[in-house]
Amino acid sequence: MIRVLVAANSVVVRAGLEAIVSTSSALSVVGSATLDAIDRQIDVLAPDVVLLAWDLEDDLSAILSSDDLGTIAIVLLVEELSGSIAEGLRQQVRGILPTCASEREITIAIEAASAGLTVLHPGAIDALLPNLPIAPQPVSPTQSLTPREVEVLTMMAEGLANKSIARRLQISEHTVKFHIGSIFSKLNATSRTEAVMLGARQGLILL
Repeated sequence: MIRVLVAANSVVVRAGLEAIVSTSSALSVVGSATLDAIDRQIDVLAPDVVLLAWDLEDDLSAILSSDDLGTIAIVLLVEELSGSIAEGLRQQVRGILPTCASEREITIAIEAASAGLTVLHPGAIDALLPNLPIAPQPVSPTQSLTPREVEVLTMMAEGLANKSIARRLQISEHTVKFHIGSIFSKLNATSRTEAVMLGARQGLILL
């Protein structure tokens, strides 16, 4: 059973999200919290995933920078899939969906996030890409990455850590870091999230 903490500033929104999570037999609501109380509830409830309804007026970066979050997966629900979500995106964010997402989309995203996968609504991808720095003359996708680098990038999109990628490909972590460095260089990326977004845009991987 996947333990889910529901976080939203609105009591009504929290109640609605709890009801949605409860429709899945694979999920269990362990509690709910306002956004400024997430860290305290995590200490007490130890959830696997946080389903967070983000109001654009709140400082998402500050919320996600809490040490208490650790490696807990976060699924964001946002009213507007705008470029501003890129500013608060952190490694533990495993899903971005609009608040109008269906019950099925939300529960699947939570299950995927718990498994270490990354789920992005098509609208979120469209919103993120224009805000990523892209070289004026990008390298042709056919010349961009080697087959091995594409494999590594695909696993990065799945949310796998370097150690997990190394284990799956039966190579050393040092080699994985080398491949990631090469991917960053070829795609002109500065973060794993940016590399995944650019790779998806160029058709190198599917999300």
